[in-house]
Amino acid sequence: MTAQLNPRGDVAVLVPAAGAGERLGPGAPKALRPLAGEPLLVHAVRRVAAAPSVHTIVVAAPATEVEAVRAMLAPVAPVTVVPGGAERQASVAAALAAVPAGPEIVLVHDAARALTPPGLVESVAAAVRDGHDAVIPVLPVVDTVKEVDAAERVLGTVDRSALRAVQTPQGFRRSVLLAAHRSAGDALTDDAGLVEKQGIAVTCVPGSELALKITRPFDLSLAEHLLSTGA
Repeated sequence: MTAQLNPRGDVAVLVPAAGAGERLGPGAPKALRPLAGEPLLVHAVRRVAAAPSVHTIVVAAPATEVEAVRAMLAPVAPVTVVPGGAERQASVAAALAAVPAGPEIVLVHDAARALTPPGLVESVAAAVRDGHDAVIPVLPVVDTVKEVDAAERVLGTVDRSALRAVQTPQGFRRSVLLAAHRSAGDALTDDAGLVEKQGIAVTCVPGSELALKITRPFDLSLAEHLLSTGA
């Protein structure tokens, strides 16, 4: 039986959470690493579940941790947990296959973006609801960006005015995401990239500074500080 949040909601959120997270250092799979005493995944699911239009959340957990993740999330929200794959794309596909009939908007969200506000979930979903096939939240690139060669020599300065840093959740019409995964060739770490390969336009909406990706120990420290200030 598929767990549901808001039975009137039109959004399913997929959370691939089977990755090792090697850049965070040795330890448990990244989504299960603690942040202020709770796993990143718990923080991420709690915030997604607070978005009013979310009908279903499906988590793709490490294959050996499915029951543990199910028990961990039971007090947080009604969530469906399935075994993830060796690559992110396989985990997303497994979660997508578990979405019940009903929601026609599907969002894919990184567990590592544990502080993403519910408002960003709603913003992405609203853009898909307004008729866009694929939607990504983005932030302007603020650093100067240099193109370099294999010897780390600078080849030139990239015009950052046309660059955006991409966040999650990424949102799609369900049929669009299904078609993209069925046609997937090379594994990509970005679902919008799969959709782009199908020739479908991807639309940007403003992202959130709180939707930072926790990848390195420094990011974890920053997230802990943000939580301590009420983020």
